[in-house]
Amino acid sequence: MSSSTSVKNIGIPGINPPERTCNDPKCPWHGHLKVRGAILRGIVVKKKMSRAVVVRHEYLHYVPKYMRYERRKKNIHARLPPCINVKEGDEVIIGETRPISKTIAFVVLGVAKK
Repeated sequence: MSSSTSVKNIGIPGINPPERTCNDPKCPWHGHLKVRGAILRGIVVKKKMSRAVVVRHEYLHYVPKYMRYERRKKNIHARLPPCINVKEGDEVIIGETRPISKTIAFVVLGVAKK
């Protein structure tokens, strides 16, 4: 099985593999980076790093004292494989991996909305 010609099954239903291929060893589709843990959805805020993006994840947090929800947001650094093409403002799906660098422990799995 050649890593540049075949697409690996990452085990997450509902996410389609990219059309382009790459030979990046830290790509979940064409390399040997395993995806485990949280699967999140967010919007790409910055794309100035090489092979990495900043994704803003917005979620609701329940406050028991007031019995209400509050909106929270978090910026997450994620690795961007060369086979996935995104730009700022796109909604992407990211998955948790092992720590790749000091601040990166997520990888972009695909684009949800352009």
